[in-house]
Amino acid sequence: SGITTMFDSFGLVGEEFDSDRNTALGRMLQGMEEAANEGLLRADHFIHLRCEIIEPDIVQRFAALQEHPKLKLVSLMDHTPGQRTFPDPRKWKMHQKRRTGASDAELDTILAARQEARDQYATVNRRAVADICRAKGIVVASHDDTTLDHILEAEQLGNSISEFPTTHLAAAEARRRDIRVVMGAPNLVRGGSHIGNLSASECATSGLLDILASDYVPASLLHAAFLLTEETVGWSLPKAIATVTTSPAACVGLNDRGEIGPGKRADLLRVRVHNGLPVIRSVWRGGQPVY
Repeated sequence: SGITTMFDSFGLVGEEFDSDRNTALGRMLQGMEEAANEGLLRADHFIHLRCEIIEPDIVQRFAALQEHPKLKLVSLMDHTPGQRTFPDPRKWKMHQKRRTGASDAELDTILAARQEARDQYATVNRRAVADICRAKGIVVASHDDTTLDHILEAEQLGNSISEFPTTHLAAAEARRRDIRVVMGAPNLVRGGSHIGNLSASECATSGLLDILASDYVPASLLHAAFLLTEETVGWSLPKAIATVTTSPAACVGLNDRGEIGPGKRADLLRVRVHNGLPVIRSVWRGGQPVY
């Protein structure tokens, strides 16, 4: 997919639907480290921890990983239905029915438990994890910001990224407060959010898009960057490509890459556009050919 620096996203999440993620986390981290040590990886890999802050033990679970040398980015997430990603709990129930096959009664029980946990833990856990990150120099992203209050909270905590804002208001306020706006490349490629939130295209057209994230579909990253140059958005090629190179590298403090210049790593792609789609022909990492 042409990605020479990869942030592997590991979720510190709840048990209702994702217990396998928690069980596998240690093995996944070990596998990434072993693969890197054995020279099996073509890309440079770092860790992005996604912390569900309504979990009672999230601070302890995060603290156990805070010293990992590859940890560069943390997202503070709250997927409680009724706000942010799912302001309408009915849409959350429909989404989970499709995803898990759970019954209405099961989902109602989970919903009530999540809302209770949010009331009890969200505020204190969000601040505690953010405080640890600030002390350790780890970049922090808020997630699915929707309202002005969400952005004000992110600013107060020292967050430098608004990851997937769900409304134009949130994206505009983030930019006004020098918080970088990240949108999903699949959102741009498919023409909108799969759950009806803010479209990446609208964000870009309004001049509010800073960074594109692969968000589960690595091949979408370069495709989306080239789509930004089409008439509907009209960005220049250098400005568009910066959303997947210079801007994300600078945002997470990787100042040795992301642009062509003296002393940089020389992570380079040779790309051919065929029928409107970018096709990768060659890849260099650190000046060495890897594809």
